[in-house]
Amino acid sequence: MPCSLDPLPMHGRDLGVNPDDLVETPELEQEAKQEILENKDVVVQHVNIQGLGRTKEDLLGYEISDVFHAKNLIDVMKKSHIARQRLLRLGIFKEVEVLIDTSEGADALPNGLDVTFEVIEIKRLTGSYNTMVGNNEGSMVLGLKLPNMFGRAEKLTFQFSYGTKETSYGLSFFKPQPGHFERNLTLNLYKVTGQFPWSSLKETDRGVSAELNFPLGVTNHTLKWEGVWRELGCLARSASFAVREESGHSLKSALSHTMSIDSRNSAIFPSRGALFRINQELAGYTGGDASFLKEDFELQLNRRLFWDSVLSASLWGGMLYPIGGNPSCIADRFYLGGPTSVRGFGMYSIGPQSEGDYLGGEAYWAGGLHLYTPLPFRPGRGGFGDLFRTHFFLNAGNLCNLNYGDGPRAHLQKLAECIRWSYGAGIVLRLGNIARLELNYCVPMGVQSGDRICDGVQFGAGIRFL
Repeated sequence: MPCSLDPLPMHGRDLGVNPDDLVETPELEQEAKQEILENKDVVVQHVNIQGLGRTKEDLLGYEISDVFHAKNLIDVMKKSHIARQRLLRLGIFKEVEVLIDTSEGADALPNGLDVTFEVIEIKRLTGSYNTMVGNNEGSMVLGLKLPNMFGRAEKLTFQFSYGTKETSYGLSFFKPQPGHFERNLTLNLYKVTGQFPWSSLKETDRGVSAELNFPLGVTNHTLKWEGVWRELGCLARSASFAVREESGHSLKSALSHTMSIDSRNSAIFPSRGALFRINQELAGYTGGDASFLKEDFELQLNRRLFWDSVLSASLWGGMLYPIGGNPSCIADRFYLGGPTSVRGFGMYSIGPQSEGDYLGGEAYWAGGLHLYTPLPFRPGRGGFGDLFRTHFFLNAGNLCNLNYGDGPRAHLQKLAECIRWSYGAGIVLRLGNIARLELNYCVPMGVQSGDRICDGVQFGAGIRFL
């Protein structure tokens, strides 16, 4: 079904060009032609959308409204391209094509233009099968989606994930605000079963959550409420008494807020920009057995050096404060160590432990300094070789429990004691824009009693690295 939106008329001259015509024009001719076009005023009289089925017209009006404000042909093409990207971002169209032509009809102005978006909607029901890489684990993911359920970019998704350490089922409903796709609401219903061999622990979570995302200036914010019924158990008969003591059922109800600023040019292989993320979580005030205040942050700075090399510095930290005199739960504490954080140590094998089971800690910090360079002699430059980087690193960190009656100075002193650190070098491979693999030779230092080390070659896979 075609859709047409008409603005108020303006004044100018007659001109109509297809956007592809400028691409194939020789460079000098194109520059001269562009200079002429930029000086000619035009009016976008009509914007037509062809191929609509269940999509509501008012939703698309927000996404293409800027096209009406274009002053010349170059501006029309730029704004039409941006509108096309915005339409594709909605996730409800398989294809979007743009055609710019002179206006026709009784109301046509001498300088009038018509812009037509030809769209093909996604099917009402789609399925997907893919693999997903998490922090040192892989998963097979099956999904069913009902995109554009009510005609305004809503989406209902069912997803089943079977992984090396985790199996999950989830049903989610996504609703964006028309005209502001970054502002959206997500409702989730899920069940997750995970295994944590470093703690001899298994956990089954059944929960619901509501999540609101919105930008504010240069920052992005997420407000979330989560209610989850947790069932903890022992993964092995050899589990320590400390883990057995944590076993059983509990109910957690928590409110959280996340604020982030991300100016990086890539989340996987950034060569410039910075990331700052801070998260607060408060549990217990809306019900449940768990009562705590949890704060953690992440900072990353990237700077390009000579010969396409990149220097990157990262800092993580966090603290969990139990409320009401109840001890913290093993499922809520922080964990540190492994190929995605302090390299050269076993996965989450730094800090408090009991009979070989790692119990996590209520406070931690971790820092990293990295130098990424192209492969020696640049094999495969401009192609497959650009997916690889040589990696030199220095990591350090500590995880412990604090006595909150001692004061901030004592807390800092304890975090500064028994620092684990490591250094080494290796190869990094980027997997698209979603994950990366690392193969490093690591030399762990500052090892404390009970720590599990990985002296030598260590392999890591994930999306978030120190």
